[in-house]
Order: sequence, then C-alpha cells, then structure tokens
Amino acid sequence: MIRVLLADDQALVRGAFAAMLGLEPDIEVVAEVSSGDDVVPAALRSTPDVALLDVQMPGRDGLTAAADLRAALPSCRVIVCTTFGRPGYLARAMAAGAVGFVVKDAPPEHLVDAVRRVHRGLRVVDPALAAESLATGRSPLTEREREVLSSARDGGTVADVARALHLSEGTVRNHLSAAIGKTGARTRAEAVRVAEDSGWL
Repeated sequence: MIRVLLADDQALVRGAFAAMLGLEPDIEVVAEVSSGDDVVPAALRSTPDVALLDVQMPGRDGLTAAADLRAALPSCRVIVCTTFGRPGYLARAMAAGAVGFVVKDAPPEHLVDAVRRVHRGLRVVDPALAAESLATGRSPLTEREREVLSSARDGGTVADVARALHLSEGTVRNHLSAAIGKTGARTRAEAVRVAEDSGWL
C-alpha cells in the first residue's frame, strides 16, 4: 500500500484528490493538511511514502515545505502539484528535493501514475513544463535579490523592506536595482510581476 499525504489549501481540490486516490486499491491517503506549516508535523505522525504538495499555501509555501519534509523524513518522496505551471517553480521544486512536478489540470490518471512512479523511485515531470523550463533557463536572481523582491511585492517602502530583512536601505536599493535590471523591467512592480510569472518568487 502506498501511503500518501495531501497538502492543498483548497478544501475542494484536496477532497477531490483524496477521493480519486482513495479509489485505487494500492493507494491510501493517510493525512490531509491545508497549510505548508502543517506538512512536516503531519508527515511525522502518519509516515507517508509520497507527499503531494501544492505550491501556494498559507504559512510555508509548498516549495519550502518540500525542503523541510525532505530533511525531516527523507524516505518520503515529494510531488509538487500546482495550478501554476511556471518554469521557475520546476527548478525550485527540484532544488528543494521534489522528485515529481505535475500541474493540476493534468488528466486524473496522470496524477495516479505519478504517485506510483515516484514511489518506485522514478522522477515525474510534466513534459511541456520541462521543455519550457529548458528554454527559459535558470532564474537570473540571486537568493538575496529574490528575497528583497519578494518582500517588496506588497508595495512597502525601501525602509519597510530594510526593516523586515534587517538590511540597510542602501543594500535594499542595490538589490532592487539589480533585480529590475535582470528581469528587464522598468519598475519594481514590473520586476515583481515578471519574477512571479516566471516562478522565480
């Protein structure tokens, strides 16, 4: 029996996945959570073989939760499942230790097959997204630039971002300027939009 943990903040989606996987004779859903913060505690209680994680959740996002889960329970294989098939998400998911990446609008049988394949030790990546990711390349942003741009996405001032990240205002301006240049944007807001659309944030 393949033991599965589901993490998705949308109850309807989570319930549909649980119902679909529950129909399979060799798969058992052993935990369901709605927040990235709940992934590791639930996994330590239920010891799943496979975790299916959404990217955008309250608390820790699915990519951070994937890295946390790999550290806490290395035997659990992670599949990232998202509505947003962005190339940057794929690269970040693989860097976080995920072995599968599927989009939610894939046919149900693809998701079931992905669970079985990663359980057998294989990698599963949506082929269209893999091709797009190769064409797009890696994120040009450094980790600090990504952090500063992410902190600035809510429209806070340079001083707000500096306080939140414990940096000087000059350092924040330098990182924002670099991020704007690397994304080909003209403004901070445009740089955030480009980075989000590419899955770099």
